[in-house]
Amino acid sequence: MTLAAYTLATMLNLLVLFIGFRFLFRPGPAAAGYGVPARADVNPAYLTIKGLRDGTFGIMGLALLAFEGAHAGGWFMLVVALCPLGDTVIVLRNGGNKAVAYGIHLATAVAVLISAALLFAA
Repeated sequence: MTLAAYTLATMLNLLVLFIGFRFLFRPGPAAAGYGVPARADVNPAYLTIKGLRDGTFGIMGLALLAFEGAHAGGWFMLVVALCPLGDTVIVLRNGGNKAVAYGIHLATAVAVLISAALLFAA
């Protein structure tokens, strides 16, 4: 179970790190994939903030797993699950695609919570 816990947590942290880089370097397509399209030339700061937030979370999660272990990683994942839950609400409140809200953001929150549970059990 420890291998599964670390593998899932590592994959989720690498995914959010990738998403962060995508928002930093390809903000328009990244915003469309988020579920609420935004023009990178109108408000680039907000897309950069999203990229920095996600990139930082990915690096922090990987660092906690590498240097502090499963228990610290589990707490981190538990708290970080608030972000995709919030993203679900943001997409829905702003007229975004429901399939993206539930299929990407809510599913991510569930995966992160499963990861937290596995890390706590490891």
